[in-house]
Amino acid sequence: MEKFNLPGTHVSIHVKNSHSGKQRKRVEKKHSLSMPPPTPKILNDNNHKSRQGFSLLGRDYGEKEEEESFELRSKDETTCNGRGPLEVTLCQPTCTANGQNSHSEVPEEMRSLIIEKSNVGLEEDTDLVVKGWLYRDVRGGWIRQRRHWFILTQDSLDYYTNQEKNSRRLGTLVLTSLCSVIWPDKQTYKETGFWSITVYGRKHCYRLYTKHFNEAVHWACAIQKVIDSKAPVETPTQLLIRDIEENKFNPEVLEQIYQHNPILKYTQNPLYAPLLPFPYGNLDHTYHNGKGYTTLRDEAVKVFNSLQQLEMARDPVPLIQGVLQTCLDLPPLRDEVYCQLVKQTSGTPTPDTPAHLRYWQLLTCMSCTFLPGAPVLKYLRFHLKRVQSLCPDTEMDNYASFISEALEKTRCRECVPSWEEIQVLMNRQEMMCTVHYPGPGSCQLPISSHTTADELVKKMLEHLGLQHSRNIFALFEQSAHRERPIGGSTIIADILTSISTKEPETDSQWKLCFKLYCFLDTESIPNDSVEYTFLFEQCHEMMVRGQLPASEEDLQALAALRLQSLIGDFSTHSPYPPLDELFPGHVVEARVLLSLKTPQPPLSTTPTPQAPPTACTQRFPNGLLTGALWSHTAAHKQKAEQDLRLRGRLKEEGLVVMGSIVERWKSLAGSSRQESMAAYLTIARQWPGFGCTLYEVDFYISSTGSFSQRLWLGVAAKSVSLYRQGEAEALESFPYGQICSYGVSDSNTFKITAGDRDLLFETSKLTEIMQLMNAYFSAACQQQEQGRRTKTEGGFCHTPSVLEVPSQPV
Repeated sequence: MEKFNLPGTHVSIHVKNSHSGKQRKRVEKKHSLSMPPPTPKILNDNNHKSRQGFSLLGRDYGEKEEEESFELRSKDETTCNGRGPLEVTLCQPTCTANGQNSHSEVPEEMRSLIIEKSNVGLEEDTDLVVKGWLYRDVRGGWIRQRRHWFILTQDSLDYYTNQEKNSRRLGTLVLTSLCSVIWPDKQTYKETGFWSITVYGRKHCYRLYTKHFNEAVHWACAIQKVIDSKAPVETPTQLLIRDIEENKFNPEVLEQIYQHNPILKYTQNPLYAPLLPFPYGNLDHTYHNGKGYTTLRDEAVKVFNSLQQLEMARDPVPLIQGVLQTCLDLPPLRDEVYCQLVKQTSGTPTPDTPAHLRYWQLLTCMSCTFLPGAPVLKYLRFHLKRVQSLCPDTEMDNYASFISEALEKTRCRECVPSWEEIQVLMNRQEMMCTVHYPGPGSCQLPISSHTTADELVKKMLEHLGLQHSRNIFALFEQSAHRERPIGGSTIIADILTSISTKEPETDSQWKLCFKLYCFLDTESIPNDSVEYTFLFEQCHEMMVRGQLPASEEDLQALAALRLQSLIGDFSTHSPYPPLDELFPGHVVEARVLLSLKTPQPPLSTTPTPQAPPTACTQRFPNGLLTGALWSHTAAHKQKAEQDLRLRGRLKEEGLVVMGSIVERWKSLAGSSRQESMAAYLTIARQWPGFGCTLYEVDFYISSTGSFSQRLWLGVAAKSVSLYRQGEAEALESFPYGQICSYGVSDSNTFKITAGDRDLLFETSKLTEIMQLMNAYFSAACQQQEQGRRTKTEGGFCHTPSVLEVPSQPV
């Protein structure tokens, strides 16, 4: 007999082994007045009574653990406050020489949960739900064509040799709230000819088969109904967290709880079961099977093993990143990992050693990436305050303070922190972010794991002195040929991680850029300001992309002014950028294609000799396969020659255009950079739509969407316009005052309602168009409020973030 003392409780455990291998425990409990024992209960329903032969005695938590195991047993009667006193038995399983548990003769699940139900004999059960014949497969083999008689009760799923009254029971699967059912699927029926249902239990998994679909559905519904009727099962860790919350203002009780419950403190032993309850089976994360995940319970145990490896790892960053990635892929594990880290940072023998601080470093990264659920968050904050009070002026105190501040700012991240960010967080520092802006300029600003795009935009405005600008700025992800605006609430650390993982394009890499977003006032910008440079550079980007409608002469003049502003006066020794950085490439291609439209002579004028007719008829003509291969080869060769000729013509035409640009450049000798920029913008402003952002869309001409036309949708400060590509005049314009609503109609369709007209556009830029229109609407409302200083009916009461204004309903 082994005897253990719990706070306020004297527990004696007597284990008696019979010759038949069955075990029975007799627990004698005497209460003292030194401390009230924890009194959580397993079942929520106070009036719940255990059904015949069943009582929820134990959880599988730590029953294989060498350090400790907990067995929870509810009393027959509850106290007046609805919470019955609960016996918490701390037992140390003993192992035999072959590694088996000394009391493992009876199946563990039946030993833990089934007390009085006999192993043999089919008796009448008033709680019977469903009964019938089912097939059960044999592990590692094909379906054995042998039926069993299954009986579903309110507590278990049993199967017998046959339906006779005295038939032998072959197995039992106890049903709790953590069990799960997989419904029948067509794939199994196609492969086996049987409809299958799978029931996951604590230690067993029953795969049951029947030839009738309705019967399989009936069983699945009945089993799921029994599972849903069960009260939630709580683990010892959950019960102790609740007791800590209730006694957090009683230091003596808290000390007793931590002293007598090793499950709350650091351990070097492995974990054999999760600290929090997870459903049996693998239903909750089947969408991540491609990444090799198993059940949530198994993954929780694996994560704890990874945590323990941190103490000996030479480089902890890969392990930390792996744990964070698992928590990102499997959100239910986040609370579990937080509980494991709280456990490993409590009661450590050597708290300030580098090995132990690895747990604090991972906890720091977790706190800057994910937030736990409300109960675990309270427990975590209590733990941090406790550590700060017990270990002041230590590294643990510094980490606890940093984590407490991070928890106030953290929102769930979209990406796992990069290596650079993890290394910075391990040292509780900020990281430097490089932001590029139009022209060759860039700057580095400090950011944290919580810095948003709006916050970084404000820092950039202060850094560049643009706080008083009437225009609106934003951050972009940009490469040589593509760019995407970043939402104001987006975490910058996620953007940097995303950029670092993107594959670089052929001639450039992705970078973070700060640019003009809404062109609200382009006339009153001083010529010597940074904002004027922004306007000039972004106007040139639009021209090179072909989004500035102008004649070819004006485009060549703009290219010459660009060279003068970049390099100065012409010199034979001055290198200049390639043509595709000065002039829109589609113009050169259009000239070449126009010159190639003249009819070309055939490759050969020699008539093809025909084979003489044969005397006998054949099913297939001679040389049919050879002729087909020859025609395919000839067509391929002709296309290759055409492509080669086209590239040659493009190169020749490009040299001609570049020569014209250089001649114009020579005529600009003596012009300063500011004068060249001013002349450039003067020509660009001749386009009536100057300042609008163009998006390529397919405009549906008919309401049914059967006819469409490729157009430009221009979003400007005061209106939305439609342009034919390359034309300066708008086909139609819709001032914002006429727009009743706008938004996403379906996955690729954007809808604008102007008056009694519905305009439908198909585009891949749905989010960008909606964000920009939101920003212009917000700016217009803000200007009206500033002018009138009153709130108009239907107006905005506040100014939302530029890119986060909610879209108008469709």
